[in-house]
Amino acid sequence: MEHQTRVMAVNDLSCIGKCSLTVALPVISAAGAEVDAVPTAVLSTQTGGFRGYTFRDLTEDIPAIAKHWKTLPLRFDAIYTGYLGSARQLAIVSDLIGSFRNRDTLVCVDPVMGDAGKLYESFRPEFPQGMAKLCAQADLILPNPTEVSFLLGREYRPGPYSRQETEDTLRRLSALGPKRVVLTGFWEEPGRIGCAVYDAETDSAEYALNRRVEGFYHGTGDVLASALIGALMNGISLAGAAQIAVDFTADSVRRTHDAGTDPRLGVNFEMGLPGYMKALDAGRGTRRTGTKGD
Repeated sequence: MEHQTRVMAVNDLSCIGKCSLTVALPVISAAGAEVDAVPTAVLSTQTGGFRGYTFRDLTEDIPAIAKHWKTLPLRFDAIYTGYLGSARQLAIVSDLIGSFRNRDTLVCVDPVMGDAGKLYESFRPEFPQGMAKLCAQADLILPNPTEVSFLLGREYRPGPYSRQETEDTLRRLSALGPKRVVLTGFWEEPGRIGCAVYDAETDSAEYALNRRVEGFYHGTGDVLASALIGALMNGISLAGAAQIAVDFTADSVRRTHDAGTDPRLGVNFEMGLPGYMKALDAGRGTRRTGTKGD
């Protein structure tokens, strides 16, 4: 019987506004992987554009979840971390990774910290330093340009970005610890946007791009990250996984834009899941259970 891959997803749960776990669970599951969730917080809505939302911090619950899981025969092919609400959660999740990773586990950190050049209001100024330490434990990180500026301690620039400067940035990010880096929000010319993908083992960069839709749509980073991890769990190369994820995300944004949906509610990725699964079938090579996406 074929082994079903298992992914630990550490992220918040926003009840309205598709992002974080409400994206990771269906998208990675559609890729055929089992997803085990570690919720870091529960919110009535996502925080972008909404006021009066509720927030329940679940920091105290994470160690208890881990303690129980250690009594179970669990083996994780990937550990994927997203929004972490405090420096204390950074330390707890670092311990979680140390407890559950094995030789073949892909550790993927999405260093969720900010957008449009600004740190999210809930984070203290020292938070990026702690996030950089968590990134050092990862095999793969997926920062956006804002998060890059905080991780590397440099001024934010919104783009466009040349490939030469981008590849220098990717090398500097990899020097933090991760062997692979996917820089989201890369663009070098108007009308095209996507990812820059770097592999330190070959010192090579590749690019995954699609047509840009103007506007800001919440949750697209989570859609892209989840689709990429799902593709990696199918044995697809990192560059191939990035292109599948970019295409899936771009289609979700266009679908949402054309429908005139309130962008605060997230993008319509659900109707694109059949196409995503077809793309996985087309891109799947020889399946390598538990690989690190090489």
